[in-house]
Amino acid sequence: MGIFSSIKDAIFGKDEPAKQAPSAARPAAKPGTAPAGKPAPKTGNAWADAPVVERQSIDTVDVENHLDSMPGADRLNWRTSIVDLLKLINVDSDYASRKALASELGREDYEGSAEDNVWLHRRTMRELAAHGGKVPPEYLD
Repeated sequence: MGIFSSIKDAIFGKDEPAKQAPSAARPAAKPGTAPAGKPAPKTGNAWADAPVVERQSIDTVDVENHLDSMPGADRLNWRTSIVDLLKLINVDSDYASRKALASELGREDYEGSAEDNVWLHRRTMRELAAHGGKVPPEYLD
């Protein structure tokens, strides 16, 4: 598992594999519905005969609110500092870890300068946004 995966898991939570019930344990179909691949029986009621659309929930994590709610967030400058961001979520913030993170995110010439750390923080925030996090635009510029 890479450093970015540790960051993502700390903020979004660990992905749990979807659990599917065996076909024998599935609930009975509702009136006007049918198993996949078979047309629903006609009832004469337009609303009942309409195809069933299952709603898929998409959970978007508000990264800023989540990080603000963590213990110690008020004492760390996680909004602009990659070191403080990593400390806040209990991921090792030493040079080797930051260099490994930079490498994962596409930068092989990371030297740990202030400019490198600004780039790494913004790139990390962009990656969190790309993985479904809601990140304020000022953290992405």
